[in-house]
Amino acid sequence: MSEVIQNRSEILFLYEIENANPNGNPLDENRPRFDSEDSTIIVSDVRLKRTVRDYWYEYEGFNGEGGKDIFVRETQYQEGDKSYVSDGKRRAKAFGESKEKVLEACIDVRTFGGVIPLTKASITLTGPTQFQMGRSLHKVEIATEQGTGAFASGDKKSQATFRTEYKVPYALIGFNGIINEKAAKYSQMTEADRALLLDGLWEGTKNLISRSKFGQTPVLMLVVNYKDASHLGNLRQRVALQTEKNELALRSLNDFELDLSQLWASLKGYSDKVDSIDLRLDDRLRLTQNVKIENGKLDLNAL
Repeated sequence: MSEVIQNRSEILFLYEIENANPNGNPLDENRPRFDSEDSTIIVSDVRLKRTVRDYWYEYEGFNGEGGKDIFVRETQYQEGDKSYVSDGKRRAKAFGESKEKVLEACIDVRTFGGVIPLTKASITLTGPTQFQMGRSLHKVEIATEQGTGAFASGDKKSQATFRTEYKVPYALIGFNGIINEKAAKYSQMTEADRALLLDGLWEGTKNLISRSKFGQTPVLMLVVNYKDASHLGNLRQRVALQTEKNELALRSLNDFELDLSQLWASLKGYSDKVDSIDLRLDDRLRLTQNVKIENGKLDLNAL
């Protein structure tokens, strides 16, 4: 069995989105979440975790078979001739209301934590892996599109219904994340879970091919592995875009370069606490500084 995580890691994850809705707000006609103060797009950590969960379910076999499962997923149960969606208590009953059985089977609880509702009480586990709200690294505008529905608005009506969609023409969105080894001791998150988390971020984003999400591509994933419980913090805030265009006119990776010089300087100043740095890049991404990567590891000394 894989070893429970012993050391802290910090994650910077960037992905681009083109002509799609990264995270609609159901309380605002499903418009993309938007910070009107600085005109940036916001994406919730819940949306990112759902991306990872969906990847685990569809591609890594965490579908309830073979002792591998996702706790926070839609399941159904039958009563008579009617089918109902299971709630949290019924999901907990499926594991005999046993925390140990939930942790053994469910990678999402080991990784993200969660609440396990029991008959007499509930068990709350703080997840080792936490993400801040994601945010675009530049100003973004929201485009409104009008279209027609596939069906008429009622029986015997020939006129099609109309719909309004809200999309982002282009955005580069960044997330800060952390894997806390202290919390991992309680949730039993393992090194194998950690590897699947990183796969879920990268490959899961590539596999968002629904109508509203198609157009999202991972472009950078940097993972700083520390020697102890220290971490630098605010990795995304140390990244900047360099462009000659108006930020609202950005439409692809070709329109800018990514400036990581502040991040590299900060990591160099913190290098006595860093064990290693994993870096994965889209080959289209242009950086203002060259980097040296060997076997997926960044060489800080070569910067």
